[in-house]
Amino acid sequence: MGFSEDLQLQSFLFGLFLSMYLVTVLGNLLLILAVSSDSHLHTPMYFFLVNLSLADVGFTSTTVPKMIVDVHTHSTVISYVGCLTQLSLSLIFACMDDLLLTVMAYDRFVAICHPLHYQAIMNLGRCSFLVLVSFVASLLDSLLNNLMVLKVTCFKQVEIASFFCDPSELLSLACSDSFTNVIVRYLVGIIYGFFPISGILFSYYKIISSILRVPSPGGRYRAFSTCGSHLSVVCLFYGTAIGVYFSSAFSVSPGKGALASVVYTVVTPMLNPFIYSLRNRDIKRALWRLLRKTGSSQSLHHASGLLVGTAAK
Repeated sequence: MGFSEDLQLQSFLFGLFLSMYLVTVLGNLLLILAVSSDSHLHTPMYFFLVNLSLADVGFTSTTVPKMIVDVHTHSTVISYVGCLTQLSLSLIFACMDDLLLTVMAYDRFVAICHPLHYQAIMNLGRCSFLVLVSFVASLLDSLLNNLMVLKVTCFKQVEIASFFCDPSELLSLACSDSFTNVIVRYLVGIIYGFFPISGILFSYYKIISSILRVPSPGGRYRAFSTCGSHLSVVCLFYGTAIGVYFSSAFSVSPGKGALASVVYTVVTPMLNPFIYSLRNRDIKRALWRLLRKTGSSQSLHHASGLLVGTAAK
């Protein structure tokens, strides 16, 4: 289902979502380049941030380009294979976002509550293992949802009350055995929603308790400032994603569900690089270094071209 059949509004939506998609991709890629080019940022926190940015780019790329094409061509049809592909990839990247935010909360917990053992606990091997576990768990979630959807044999000329193949909407289209689908939906919600949120809340409970024991106000502010960006993204992502996922079992209007889906599929990935860069001095310094390096290399290239041209003359 599209957002509107009004041609003038569709032109506005085309420009809006295209610009948001470009900002999302460029912002996250710029953040990845800034972290990769600065050796001072080769730490566990920024390692997870790079993986989160990659997941954000993948997540928004599985949903937004198809929506932009649909708005441009005034057609919201998707094939069965295309729908299953979009379902699988969106679930993988969404779960990666979900689990990486939990891993980043654990990283902040270790950094603030166990600073002396931080380097030993969050070594490269453990960080890579946590990312790998997040990816495997995301694949399992995608596989489980695909198995439930493949049992449905009536997907022909049906309407999905969203702008992409939302798993919760697809499961609600089941022709039979809806009780099993509801059980699976809430089971997945508990495993991939309740448990990660519980881990994040527990981590921040320990973090806040540790920060409150810091004697100086300046020290408390510096300790909590490293968590502010992550906490903002967590509230934005989980608040909308879980609301859409669980509310699909109740009578919610398609317009409200689609609008909430836009927040966690388009807006959140777009805001993540800005939230982390604007509130982080290290990221801002790395971005300035990257921009200066790019500008100086272009100047050198232009100057060398002029010198070659002069010598030729």
